[in-house]
Amino acid sequence: MLCAAVAAAAGFYCYGLFKPEWLLFTVIILFSAVSFVNSLALLERKPRKLQLTKIFIIAAAAGFVMGISAAGAGRNNVNFGIPHDKVTAIEGVLLEDPRVISGGRAMAVLSLRKSSASGALRVSSGGRITVFFPEDNALTLRQFGRGTSVFTEGVLRETDTGWVYSAKSMHIVKRSGAVDRMRTGVRLNLISRFEGKSWGGLALALLVGIRDNLDTSLAVLYRDTGLSHILALSGMHLAVLASIIAFLLKKPLGLKLSAVIGAVIIFLYCFLVGPMPSLNRSALMYFLGVFVILGALPKDPMSILALSFLLQIIIAPAEGNTISFILSYLALAGIFIIGQPIIALLSGKAPDFLLQPIAASCGAFLATAAITCFFFGVLIPMGIITGLILVPLTTVFMIGSMIWFILDIFSLSGFLNLPMEMLYQLKEKIVSVAVNVPGITAINLSVTLIVSIALSLAVIVLEYRRRAALLKVKPFE
Repeated sequence: MLCAAVAAAAGFYCYGLFKPEWLLFTVIILFSAVSFVNSLALLERKPRKLQLTKIFIIAAAAGFVMGISAAGAGRNNVNFGIPHDKVTAIEGVLLEDPRVISGGRAMAVLSLRKSSASGALRVSSGGRITVFFPEDNALTLRQFGRGTSVFTEGVLRETDTGWVYSAKSMHIVKRSGAVDRMRTGVRLNLISRFEGKSWGGLALALLVGIRDNLDTSLAVLYRDTGLSHILALSGMHLAVLASIIAFLLKKPLGLKLSAVIGAVIIFLYCFLVGPMPSLNRSALMYFLGVFVILGALPKDPMSILALSFLLQIIIAPAEGNTISFILSYLALAGIFIIGQPIIALLSGKAPDFLLQPIAASCGAFLATAAITCFFFGVLIPMGIITGLILVPLTTVFMIGSMIWFILDIFSLSGFLNLPMEMLYQLKEKIVSVAVNVPGITAINLSVTLIVSIALSLAVIVLEYRRRAALLKVKPFE
């Protein structure tokens, strides 16, 4: 553990970013440690000293690479090619699907290609920049989608999170490639089918992560009840898709072939949805799970989680600085590390159908408490109870939305409109009631961290003592 942590710190230092980015650094240490501790199980094999040396080398290399990769996440060097106060227009390629925000404006990340100044001066540029487009351009941007080259005039300004460009006008320079155009067409078809339904915005958010049509007041209710993660595509949503794939393919094709085909389907689904840190984590773990099924990896959830972290932070280091990335990994680590002991401690004392979700919710809550406190300044324990009701309802709602969409292709979806509307209203009523239960505000970060760690350790120690008592052989009388 120390070896991996020190190596990660060295990676930060060598990259010149040894700053108070302690949140990301904490996650790096955590998963470096997890990888290392899981590897210690191999020490039971011979020769012991040689195996120990190999583990230290692997842990140091992994920690160092993660340190460098994560440090790279904090850098987004934008080169305008001219003094930034002279920039009057920029040109670049949309790296993501434009999102409609408050006021009807659109927001997207642009990969810079050129910058312009007064006097028709145009120079090559590079880097990524967030652009806010006028409301008049939002529909056009949605129709052209990711991969489109645009030219826009406006005002450049620097913020705490980087450069931001407020566009005043926008022109399409070049359409996206054929694959991206096909992808955009599918997304537009989905939007057009669900538009006009009161529950359609929620269906689009849960199925493909499009939140443009989501009722803002409903999103606020989910946030204030501590259930924003239900709206963000993550493991829960991918699990629904994976379960449907397994249900349809496992029996006719067998476990291994259905898993491989499922991986292809999930890859295409992630391409359709677009890059989202929590969804990428879930997809990576599914892909690694396929290797487990094929016998190429050991069946160890924590090792899979740690390996997924390694791959994601190296492949897409920029995601490491996002809140969803940090919360996603810590929540799942909490489910594995804290949730499992809770299940063992409560086994036989709580109904089986409640035991798993309660343990998972409590484990995720404790693991993410300090980070949630740091970013949002409030903890909402009521979300644990509300989630026990909303998560199953959301699963039913997602499956119903999929069935509705398939039937709507053949104009047979009419009979499902009322049930979907009723389910939507039920979910809205539940969060409307739950939001009246206040959260714990104005929490001191250090106190939150200490209390959450203490409670987590208490659960783990109690479970350890329980197992030790079970394994203890009583002497013969």
